[in-house]
Amino acid sequence: MGNSGKMATKPEIEDTYAEAFAGIFCRLIVTAGDARTLQRAAEDSTATPSVVIGRVEGGVEKWLSKNETPDKRKGAVLQFWGELNPKKPFFESLKKFEVELAYRIRQDILVKPFTAVFDALPDAEGKLDMMERVGHCGDGYEWGEKRHGREVIVVPLMVPDFIIERYLGYARGVMGANFWVMCKTKEAVKAAGEKALEAIHKVKGVVTPFDVCSAGSKPETQFPAIGPTTNHSYCSSLKPKLGKASLLPEEVTYVPEIVINGRSMDAVKEAMKAGIGAVLNVDGVARVSAGNYGGKLGEFKIHLRELFP
Repeated sequence: MGNSGKMATKPEIEDTYAEAFAGIFCRLIVTAGDARTLQRAAEDSTATPSVVIGRVEGGVEKWLSKNETPDKRKGAVLQFWGELNPKKPFFESLKKFEVELAYRIRQDILVKPFTAVFDALPDAEGKLDMMERVGHCGDGYEWGEKRHGREVIVVPLMVPDFIIERYLGYARGVMGANFWVMCKTKEAVKAAGEKALEAIHKVKGVVTPFDVCSAGSKPETQFPAIGPTTNHSYCSSLKPKLGKASLLPEEVTYVPEIVINGRSMDAVKEAMKAGIGAVLNVDGVARVSAGNYGGKLGEFKIHLRELFP
């Protein structure tokens, strides 16, 4: 209750929907010899949300104690995602995903001392053999053995050695679900973002590849070579130029977006509900909306108000 004696009204949840689309993902456990190396490996490998430019993206699902990992070291559950192109055979999307996933493992995890990678997707649709694109980093000197009850590849390195489970599971899930937090103040952006992410990360099976994203985009662009560009209708600095073409509500200056990928539609909806619910009591949040593009982005529609029956 403020000085006026009136109860503050909760932000409006707009009657709109978020678009989402199908993707391929792996769920991995990464472990390391110390907490700093683990954090660097987990965050470096998932740092660039780049499905929009034809690569893979990822996120940290949760951190693990020594009692929760195969090799009894501290670890993290990571998800890596690739786009599933509905216009092409599944195996083409899968092969591209495998190539891009291997880049992330080789360049961001293998190169860090005493790291290891294990599969964490017991209900996988299929398996990817890591020998060709990761194991052969040993230049033919790599070998296979059983460790921790799993079939692993040992890749000899100058700081010995990198361990990776030979077969990593993959499955299909939901990518690109989102909601927008329409804020009046910079302070609201920070507070709402922190509360939303904290709530979302309590939901099993989801990641937020961008965390709090300042650059909501749109499918159409004047510069196709770049890829997705700014959603100009919601940029406050363009209000004077756009005039009536601006779609930004009068009281709103900042529109951070939170994107969610998840193992299932149920998990994604639960995470969206948790994240939206967490920002409704944040001072300076005017309303909650979502990115929808008339079906141009994805085949799934998640209606915000249906999350709060």
